[in-house]
Amino acid sequence: MKRVVVYPGTFDPVTLGHLDVIERSLKLFDKVIVAVTTKSGKKPLFSLEERVALLKQCTARFNRIEVKPFSCLLVDFAKKEKAGAIVRGLRELSDFEVEFQQAIVNRKLAPLLETVFVATSPKYFHLNSTMVKEIASMHGKIDCFVPKVVLSSLKKKFK
Repeated sequence: MKRVVVYPGTFDPVTLGHLDVIERSLKLFDKVIVAVTTKSGKKPLFSLEERVALLKQCTARFNRIEVKPFSCLLVDFAKKEKAGAIVRGLRELSDFEVEFQQAIVNRKLAPLLETVFVATSPKYFHLNSTMVKEIASMHGKIDCFVPKVVLSSLKKKFK
């Protein structure tokens, strides 16, 4: 049986930290579904279609990855995709508090669905999409935070 995991997020935009979690998840699972949410409570800079397209470009070098949008409950999406787990990257203690609460709720909604926490690699510990967008909006240097295709897309957004 294939071990399938869902890695959900807004990915607005996808960063090298996100790609690190994806690559490391491939070591643990047979298939990784990168699930791009339409409902996050955030106002994204990139449209859903743009975020999916950027992720597909950024993950094209990996096999065993699918990028899909979703707008339902994460547990329902995971069930539909026959995933046995959700993977979440953790950068700091405050991430754990929020992610742990969500994992408990997901466990109540789908008792057979596990949550796997992956600690962020130290070189990406400081990185988040909000910071990347803020620096990009002020035309700062972000090539050490995002893949080239994302860098190009951010430059176009902030001309």
